[in-house]
Amino acid sequence: MTNPTAAMLVIGDEILSGRTRDINMHVLAQALTQHGIDLKEARVVSDDRDAIVNAVKSLSEAYDQVFTSGGIGPTHDDITADCVAEAFGVHIDIRDDARALLTAFFERRGVEATEGRMRMARIPDGATLIENPVSVAPGFTIENVHVMAGVPSVFEAMVASVLPTIKGGAPLLSQTLRIELPEGEIAGPLRGLAEAHPTLSIGSYPFQHNGAFGSNIVIRGHDGSEVDAAMVKLAELFPGNLA
Repeated sequence: MTNPTAAMLVIGDEILSGRTRDINMHVLAQALTQHGIDLKEARVVSDDRDAIVNAVKSLSEAYDQVFTSGGIGPTHDDITADCVAEAFGVHIDIRDDARALLTAFFERRGVEATEGRMRMARIPDGATLIENPVSVAPGFTIENVHVMAGVPSVFEAMVASVLPTIKGGAPLLSQTLRIELPEGEIAGPLRGLAEAHPTLSIGSYPFQHNGAFGSNIVIRGHDGSEVDAAMVKLAELFPGNLA
């Protein structure tokens, strides 16, 4: 059986402008790998309604799960929730359960529940809330789309909240071998190894150290015994050249 597939949609002008470095994809990719879900695509779009709506629609149709990051805060440019509602053709408004969470949180801290802050309680009809143990304001899941905050600490917490509710598959295993030969000298044998193990992913990642070129060979797969066997063959291909 093949693992479920997933895509990530990163939303925000600040990412595309270079003002903010996205680290959420790294967090999500690691979590999905451990959960047995294959992240197949990551897409970044601006704070543009049509771009977000179209991306949500296309990714939701193409993959088993979609995870979005960004655009669910209290300001005018936080339009992700509205766009997701539009993509699924449902109504969106402040919902009682989300309102109650935020109201209690603000009261405990003596913070006014302004109109802007209460925007974070706007949830599309039919969605379920994603717990946010960091700052309370929830994300939400509608069909196969999981809408989460862009703040890294909150995003990571929301991923941890939602993943147990999603069926995964076999975790992806990986091993690495460091070979002190440039890629041009290992390309042929490496191709043969890949052909002999078509269910494995075999990648070559070059490095340079003290003027010498080498390659880190990473073998990935869901069958631990096959990964082990391929690693043994790899080491036999390059005796005397292992770091």
